Amino acid sequence: MMNTLNIDFQKTALVIIDLQKGIVPIDQSGQVVPNAKKLVDEFRKHNGFISFVNVAFHDGADALKPQTDEPAQGGSGEMPADWAEFVPEIGVQDGDYTVTKRQWGGFFGTDLDLQLRRRGIDTIVLCGIATNIGVESTAREAFQLGYQQIFITDAMSTFSQEEHEATLRFIFPRIGKSRTTEEFLAQVK
Repeated sequence: MMNTLNIDFQKTALVIIDLQKGIVPIDQSGQVVPNAKKLVDEFRKHNGFISFVNVAFHDGADALKPQTDEPAQGGSGEMPADWAEFVPEIGVQDGDYTVTKRQWGGFFGTDLDLQLRRRGIDTIVLCGIATNIGVESTAREAFQLGYQQIFITDAMSTFSQEEHEATLRFIFPRIGKSRTTEEFLAQVK
């Protein structure tokens, strides 16, 4: 049986990873953005803090270029001009807090931790794309920084079901709680 969530929206932030035009097409289910939007609406209703995180590069020289034996996923070459723009369906508004990262995780090299701590936030609700890359990297960083975490499993996706399930099964249970969108919403009302 799952533990009940006791959400204090004054101490909890919604952190949404890479729901941007160049990455959202990875989601084969088509459910990540609508489920994340439900979370955005709930946080707005409670005046909770939302951090919209995207990945973009200044001139490409700042992009990580590891030497690996694995073929690159997601293509290569020039990205469309709107690649890093948040998808309009997620509902980013003027005045919302946005973070642009230059690597996989949302904390390293950004002011996300500073912004959360200054607001007294100790818990994050995490979702986005890709489960085993940007979301998992952010989750690991948040864990090391001491945040409590709730992972919204049907508001995240990645390149394959196998990769998605590996993170949900082997990583997230060690560093936080997992819920579906509906489970989360039912427990905060």
